[in-house]
Amino acid sequence: MSETSKTCFRYFSAALICLLVASCARNQRPLDIPPAPVTPKAVETKDIAKPPAPSAEEMARQRARKLADQEAAERACARVTIAAVGDIMLGTDFPTNRLPPNDAKDLLADVTPVLKDADIAFGNLEGVLMDGGTPVKRCKDPSACYLFRSPARYALTLAEAGFTVVSLANNHARDFGEAGRSASMDALDSAGIRHSGRMGDMATWPNGQITTALIAFAPFTNSNPMLDMATAKLEVQTLAANYDVVIVSFHGGAEGIDAARIPFATETYYGENRGNVVDFSRTLIDAGADLVIGHGPHVPRAMEIYKERLIAYSLGNFATYYGISITGDKGLAPILLATIDGNGQFINGEIVSAIQKRPNGPVIDSEHRAYERTWELTEQDMAGGGIEFQNGGSFFPLEKTSDACPGPSENSNP
Repeated sequence: MSETSKTCFRYFSAALICLLVASCARNQRPLDIPPAPVTPKAVETKDIAKPPAPSAEEMARQRARKLADQEAAERACARVTIAAVGDIMLGTDFPTNRLPPNDAKDLLADVTPVLKDADIAFGNLEGVLMDGGTPVKRCKDPSACYLFRSPARYALTLAEAGFTVVSLANNHARDFGEAGRSASMDALDSAGIRHSGRMGDMATWPNGQITTALIAFAPFTNSNPMLDMATAKLEVQTLAANYDVVIVSFHGGAEGIDAARIPFATETYYGENRGNVVDFSRTLIDAGADLVIGHGPHVPRAMEIYKERLIAYSLGNFATYYGISITGDKGLAPILLATIDGNGQFINGEIVSAIQKRPNGPVIDSEHRAYERTWELTEQDMAGGGIEFQNGGSFFPLEKTSDACPGPSENSNP
């Protein structure tokens, strides 16, 4: 090959290499450019079944359940405080005049602040509030006759002391027959005090934040029947269906200084059936009662918490101006303060100890003897009763529940 041909071949080879390099450079993808996104295929949903919409009835049920849960939560954060005492007899003018001065107002002066501080203040009224009238009980010895009649105006004395409701179910509510009990009811109505006792008679507070009812039982003629458990349960069940809180009062058990211990059996007094107070109280809580208050033995008895509800088996005497002994334990006058929520659960309590001092009435006792005696009897008869006692008068459920209420709980004034 000539020199000219060799030179041409070298130039042609170089040109061919440059063309190939340029072509490769044009077809090469830069390393920093991401690949184009791939659009996924649409998923067909025509074969997936949709859940049916709830019916109008189901939606209504859901709303009702939600509302009921909300109302229950609100009731659990509401509070009502009950002050309860035992037997009250402010003096009698039969068969002779044994009435205290100043319409008995001075008898209750020392305890009035405690009673007025509660939402509901309860006591058991022995005898009748009546001007005149004829007794139905006949006594061989009028000087030793246990018939109690106070002037009708004494209802105002009770109201001014703070009482808002009383029991007329006891063995002296009919000392002057049903006419006497009717006279008591009229006097109490005029003073603005509610009452329960005669069969079918209940006290109610229907318009408060916590709606409340109270029914008083006794094993005596024409009273709400303590010995007829079927009827008693039905009465409580009916009230529980219509009120947030149901309070039961009973006048039962044996009487006297030897009646402080609970026998857990049917009790009698002078041959008269006075009921089985433990069976009665627990059965009515099973039926819907939220607080049970006992009186009748004239001495304090034990307490217990049963199914988160408080039972006080006897509050003894409270203000008994002559005619009723105040010797020993019969002179103790406990004032039970019980705070419960809108669902009826017991939250906490206190026994303010008072003691009767004649010729005065109950006075606050700095030695806390009524509280200490109740504590002692609760340990003896109820193995503590599920209650945690603290020195000074306060007590709480032994098994406390967590408080989910936001901030301080509000009181309800029925």
